[in-house]
Amino acid sequence: MSEGQQGSRWGRWLVVGVLVAAGWGIVHGGDHPTTASSGASPSAPPSPDGAAPSASAPSPSESASTAPSKPSKPSGRYDPADYAAPVRRYAAEAGVNPQLLMAILYNESYKPHDPELERAWQRGKPEASFGIANMHRAAFDDTKPGRPFADRKWEELPDDRDLAVQAAAWHLHDLAGQLPARPSAPLNHDELLALGYNAGAGNMLAFARGVKVGSQAQSYLDRLHDNWAKSGTAVQ
Repeated sequence: MSEGQQGSRWGRWLVVGVLVAAGWGIVHGGDHPTTASSGASPSAPPSPDGAAPSASAPSPSESASTAPSKPSKPSGRYDPADYAAPVRRYAAEAGVNPQLLMAILYNESYKPHDPELERAWQRGKPEASFGIANMHRAAFDDTKPGRPFADRKWEELPDDRDLAVQAAAWHLHDLAGQLPARPSAPLNHDELLALGYNAGAGNMLAFARGVKVGSQAQSYLDRLHDNWAKSGTAVQ
């Protein structure tokens, strides 16, 4: 979940990377919400070679039995498309659109998802997010009660990418349950959920009432549009 301007995130990550490299012998070796401020009008068009984000979600049985094709344990270069199987499985489990869930993984892939780097960053910034879906502790703890991962801990997210995908799917499910039946915004269901994931439920509801999307949230929405077509291809 994005925190501040993307350029400043990378500046901070560069500093963290230098510190981690310097201390490698010791340790083995952006996050969210934005405000619902007035800014550019939403609705940058989706990528022309992909359909616009849609509210449709798979039936609970669709792909539910598909086993992950990749190990959950992080190793090597991270590509969200490698996690298409758990995306389909957990999107079906939570009743959300797998293309939206995959697009969020692409949106959240702006920083290195290495467990040691994430923990080094979090030591200096305790409110930072964890895992490939960049989930904050409060969001994870609010989402897990009564869910299949109720006994899991937020601290496990960097090491278990399947857990990160599952938690993100159920968080989107919970955000969807808060949306009004007929939003007055010029945004569709999936766009509003993506903004809720990035900016928080309160801002999502403001956007659903027609409040103009601010520059940071608009940037997140633009990236969603850019990632939409390849996300659909990945989860086919």
